[in-house]
This record gives sequence, C-alpha cells and structure tokens, in this order.
Amino acid sequence: MLGMPFTRALRLMICGLLAAACAPLSVDQERSLGADFSRDFNRRTVLVRDPAVTRYVSAIGRRLLEHAGPQPFTYRFHVVPKTGINAFAAPAGYIYIYTGTILEARNVSELAGVMAHEIGHVARRHIANNFNRALATNLLHQVGVVAAEITAGPGAADTARALGGLAAMGYLNTFSREAEYEADAFAVQVMFKAGYDPRGLATFFETLKEKKGGRSVPAFLSSHPATSARIANTRRMIEGLPRDARLERHDNGRLEQVQGILRKTAGKHRR
Repeated sequence: MLGMPFTRALRLMICGLLAAACAPLSVDQERSLGADFSRDFNRRTVLVRDPAVTRYVSAIGRRLLEHAGPQPFTYRFHVVPKTGINAFAAPAGYIYIYTGTILEARNVSELAGVMAHEIGHVARRHIANNFNRALATNLLHQVGVVAAEITAGPGAADTARALGGLAAMGYLNTFSREAEYEADAFAVQVMFKAGYDPRGLATFFETLKEKKGGRSVPAFLSSHPATSARIANTRRMIEGLPRDARLERHDNGRLEQVQGILRKTAGKHRR
C-alpha cells in the first residue's frame, strides 16, 4: 500500500524537476554562460594573437554575419593553436577555430564554410537547446538512479547508472545530428548570400572523410552525422541555388599568407 503513493510522489517530483530543467535558456542567460566559458577557456588556453591571423579570421566572420540576419549576440572569433581539424561554438557567439582547420582549408570558401556552420549553431540556438536537453537528461538519469536504489537496492542502482548513461548519450547524439544538418543548411544559405562558394563546405567535408579513413577521426566529426550523408545533403541544397551567381573560392592569396604565418609560428604554441 505504501508503494503506490510513493510512486505517484516520485513521478510528480520527476515531472516538476524536468519542467524546471527544460525551461528555455534566455538570451541573457546564454550571454552569461558564454562570457563565463570564454573567460575560463581563454585563461587556460594559449590563443593565436598574431594580428594578421586574427584580423583575417574575424573579417570572414563579419562578412558572413552581415548576411545572417539579426543576431542577439556579439560574435567573437578566436584561433586555437591546435593541429587537429576542429572548430566549435561556445554559448552566445564565441567561435573557436583550430589552426589545423585553417591549414587544412584549400581555399577561403572551405574555411568560410566551417565558420558559417559554427555561426549557424549559435544563430539557431542549438547550444541553448542542447544545454537544456543535457540538463534535463542528466537530471532524469540521476532521479532514476535514486528511485532504483530506494525501490530495489544498490544493485539495481548500479544497473540504472549504466543503462541511463547509455540512454542519455544516445538521446543527446540524436539531437546533435539534427542540429548539425540544420547548421549545414544555415551555412549554405549564408555563404551564398555573402558571396562565398558554398561548395567549399562540401569539399571540406570530403577532406574530413579522407582523414576519417586514417587512424584517427577528426575532432570536428565527433558525434556528427556520417560525413558521406552530409556531403550528399549539402550538395543537394547547393543544387537548388541560382547558378549564375559569382561566388568566391579564392581570395588572392590571403589565406595562403595566413597559413604561412601559422606554419612559421607553430613552434611557439603548445599543441
């Protein structure tokens, strides 16, 4: 008889906690999270400070943002001296690009494609949504562990922890794949409007696919959709764009100049 009221109370508690955790993260809250993250990350990480490099990357970012529509955030672009192929967006528009990504780009449209993709994550509020989902999923997992231990003992709690962790990872990875496709679509549109050839996004994915065939998977592919699917999906979107537009793939050697600077200064940074 005591089990039924407890079960109802537990369900009500779970619903209440999840409702609180799933409350939308406001723009102000995301700004605060982004500022906190950036402060901490920049304090612990040696960033590339060469003005020619930072100006170049920021100029590409500003050009893309001019065609991305109204934004509630002030974007900041940073270069991280890491040899891996990676880039990521922190909350509220703090974008980080690894030097390995810049060096791997064969033309400016490929680098612009990576940056447009990361801008898309911020503009579409993927980070805020993923934060809420991660919080809710982790909270549900923890409540489930407690409930299992109360009702069935420590052994059941250990099983709940293991299964709950796997379920949470699967749930978050599914969301991540959806977000990646949406960010790709955003990148194609914004690149086209900004005058960059969106085929650069697809050709950079092909580079990632080649790297994936080796021993290590590029960090940029972590929990992302299969690269072949992204290439095909991106090319389908590009086929639907007007064909008579003049789009930029190269920028008169400026990318190559920046790549030369990064190669010369590579030894000055920790990897």
